[in-house]
Amino acid sequence: MAALRLYQTLVFLAGPLLRLSLSRRAARGREDKARLRERFGRASLKRPSGHLVWVHAASVGETLSVLPLLEDILTSRPAQSILLTTGTRTSAALVAKFQTAHPDLRARLKHQFAPLDRSPYVKAFLAHWQPDAAFWVESEIWPNLILACQKQNIPLVMLNGRLSARSFARWKKLSATARHLLGSFSLLMAQDATTAERLQGLGLRQIKTPGNLKLDAPALTAEEGELSALRESFGARPIWFGASTHADEEISLGEAHNMVKASLPDVLTLIAPRHPDRGDGLASQLRAAGHRVAQRSQGERPDADTDIYLLDTLGELGLFYRLSQIVLMGGTLIPHGGQNPVEAARLNCAILHGPHVENFQEMFDALEAAQAVASIADTATLAAQVKALLQNPATVAQMSQAAQAFANEMTGTRARVLDLLAPYLEAPTAPPPSPIAHEAHDG
Repeated sequence: MAALRLYQTLVFLAGPLLRLSLSRRAARGREDKARLRERFGRASLKRPSGHLVWVHAASVGETLSVLPLLEDILTSRPAQSILLTTGTRTSAALVAKFQTAHPDLRARLKHQFAPLDRSPYVKAFLAHWQPDAAFWVESEIWPNLILACQKQNIPLVMLNGRLSARSFARWKKLSATARHLLGSFSLLMAQDATTAERLQGLGLRQIKTPGNLKLDAPALTAEEGELSALRESFGARPIWFGASTHADEEISLGEAHNMVKASLPDVLTLIAPRHPDRGDGLASQLRAAGHRVAQRSQGERPDADTDIYLLDTLGELGLFYRLSQIVLMGGTLIPHGGQNPVEAARLNCAILHGPHVENFQEMFDALEAAQAVASIADTATLAAQVKALLQNPATVAQMSQAAQAFANEMTGTRARVLDLLAPYLEAPTAPPPSPIAHEAHDG
């Protein structure tokens, strides 16, 4: 356990550096300056009375995957309260949007920014909130928080656990530490068989595989009035969409746009960066490369001369998946590992991806087996594939229907997860909504 003791010592000594780092991030808009105290474990809200579960979701993807489950819990258990912590401003904005859309649940769903994993901050956080159980989403492993929960007999559950090949290799080198930390969890829910096997390979046994919550989320919503207005604005132009893109990918998409434009002069390319706060710099980059850009965060709409519509806003992917059936998943053109394709699949999109899909390998493999995706190697093959699909609506229809069928087969995970969580929750007084009814409610 020398590695664990070294980590704890270094994090404790790093207090002044952590404060300086957060101050600088706040100055750049990466942290909420008004709520910075929450990062030091100092709460800005009162603890609700009664049974409280703490759920931690690191960022946007984890937050989107867990919110429908939290709605199921709160709807079926009127005495249950939930504290949801996240680590980014964009995820906090998603929670606020959810609270606004569900005013009947708002009083029982509290949000805070997660405390940094330093012992004084952890102690302050747990002393105030005193959770009856803690659910952590995906792959967040913070040693001081885990050990503090263990010391206070707070049951820990991993939701939708994911262990990448790289993380597994690192943990294998520290197998005793991994068993000590991950063995503190009463239950580890793996999102797929690969993660379950890797957890077993670390010597862990308290593992269940109920499915992937990200595959059982309701379809992303879209405001109908805006959908109609944009359809009118786009007209009959051929459209394709780069969704949840990362730095160094957008310039490639711009180059691909030019290649497609040589054959289809009125093509319109949509780009939604994974982190919308990159919008201004990205717009400048694309304009410097010669593209005519309309920037959504500035209230701009594309006109007949627009090359690229930059979608640097939060929570609107559902709108643009409905507007473009051809979607390139971001994070796949660079060694990032790819973003989750199921949201695009659920909304009837033909999906393209680059060579880097290891974050969701099983999912992309299943979509490929269903003939719902097409793989591209570089900018030139991306342009060729986009052009071919834009000129062949029948192929787009076949791929998009196969993708939607795949997504529809992935339902039921939330119900299975809810059953496994029952021992850690207040007793239900009403059955949770069915997946079909839930999806209808969320649009």
